[in-house]
Amino acid sequence: MADPMALHTWLIYLLAVVGLSVTPGPNSLLVLSHGALYGHRRATFTVLGGALGFVLLIGLSMLGISALLQTVSGALTALKVIGGAYLCWLGFKLWRAPAIELTPVQTGSGSGTGSLAPRTMLFRQGLLAAISNPKVLLFYGAFLPQFIDPSRSLMLQFVIMAATFALVEGLVEYGLVRLAFRIRPWLQKTGRQFNRACGGMFGVLGVALPFTR
Repeated sequence: MADPMALHTWLIYLLAVVGLSVTPGPNSLLVLSHGALYGHRRATFTVLGGALGFVLLIGLSMLGISALLQTVSGALTALKVIGGAYLCWLGFKLWRAPAIELTPVQTGSGSGTGSLAPRTMLFRQGLLAAISNPKVLLFYGAFLPQFIDPSRSLMLQFVIMAATFALVEGLVEYGLVRLAFRIRPWLQKTGRQFNRACGGMFGVLGVALPFTR
């Protein structure tokens, strides 16, 4: 039986996912704040909630991509070109973005403050931060088709990509949680340069990936 995903394609995808995971976003800022406020053990539940949210969004994107590939001839080529342009646009916006402002997270009313914040509340906040931004769904719709091989099983490719993304994102966010007190001031001090580095990476991905086979 043929491999569900070519090794070189998966390695390129893994490299891209690592780069995307270290790019600042709502979930990374949330876990940084939770790590600083509650400690890494409780903030791990924020990480788990975010990972579940990302898997759900990837699943929704995959369903739409799969249905489109099965009904429209040439859809994959169009998705690659449109997705590449969208990634370039995201890179341009990130390049121009100001430095990150990290402020304490509001945990809402009730007993969820300090080190006694309920684990379920932290999990829920991580989950909602991941799924509440509709732009994330559009992003996955642009990013995932760059690595699809229509001659192989779409379902197996989707499972591999979702599992890889969730694992890498979870590890990166857990690292942020463990280093919260050190990373927050560093991001605030060098945030503009960091944004430009990440924006440049998005631009490279947007130009190069549509031509990758």
